[in-house]
Amino acid sequence: MTYPNTRLRRLRKTETLRSMVAETSLEPQKLMWPLFVVPGEKVRQEISSLPGVFHLSVDTLVKEVQAAWDDGVRSVLLFGVPETKDVKGVSAADENSLVAQAVRALKKVLPDLIVATDVCLCAYTTHGHCGVLSEQGDILNDPSLELLANMALAHAKAGADIVAPSDMMDGRVAAIRQKLDEQDFSSTIIMSYAAKYASSFYGPFRDAAHSAPSHGDRKSYQMHAANAKEAMREIECDVQEGADIVMVKPALAYLDIIHRARERFDLPIAAYHVSGEYAMVKAAAAKGWIDERAAMMESLMAIRRAGADIIITYYAREAAKQLA
Repeated sequence: MTYPNTRLRRLRKTETLRSMVAETSLEPQKLMWPLFVVPGEKVRQEISSLPGVFHLSVDTLVKEVQAAWDDGVRSVLLFGVPETKDVKGVSAADENSLVAQAVRALKKVLPDLIVATDVCLCAYTTHGHCGVLSEQGDILNDPSLELLANMALAHAKAGADIVAPSDMMDGRVAAIRQKLDEQDFSSTIIMSYAAKYASSFYGPFRDAAHSAPSHGDRKSYQMHAANAKEAMREIECDVQEGADIVMVKPALAYLDIIHRARERFDLPIAAYHVSGEYAMVKAAAAKGWIDERAAMMESLMAIRRAGADIIITYYAREAAKQLA
């Protein structure tokens, strides 16, 4: 039916009415908070390219997360920013790494907190790439898998609920699943960065994680922005290899990929609201050009509406407060 019998504005009259008929909801438990762990004690240093995001030592991180728990945050994603790097990134698999220390400390004080850990070599290598390099500077896929699997195992031993491989090496989910199962960590969840695009929106993150490649780029292993069908192939491969959750990254520039994944796959879909997407809102709000809180909530709702079950966002704590 059409106007005048149908008047769609009737259902938009008040906030209560709009909320009642809303097709999509956003809850704090759907948000995962990314955090950067650094060496030292009592460290809380703001990252210049990510206003409101901090480098945190383990002791400070625990206090921050305890406060965020009171605000409604129920999950975190940890990134290590180590001082020690080498060509192969072997320190990534150290059972006393910064990430492992942070996992143990968090689970001790907040046992119900869901702790996820990033599994990638880029922050641990001198060259900043996500895998082992050949003498010619090419990324060697298969030799990288054992290191990644050992890194995931170290995190699982520390108590991580979720390990999240972000490297984009072929076969890494299978390698990690096999390693975890062999070592009696069959209950550890794998959240795969399945459709991770080579994106210009990662700039502030690489500054925060000290993980920018020293030469070249990551286009030989991260996905091309033009490809959607390939994303479904990537996700399908990770599902077959044992991924429990699959992720699309970035989120806002790839809402169509999130939607396609939601329509095709039945397992949980995560989406990463990445550093560049966050920083753009911060920058525009600092100039007074947009309402930051409104833009934050609209962005997160768009990601949720596209089909994401989990949203990884630097706004997790602020959004949780808003949703309380």
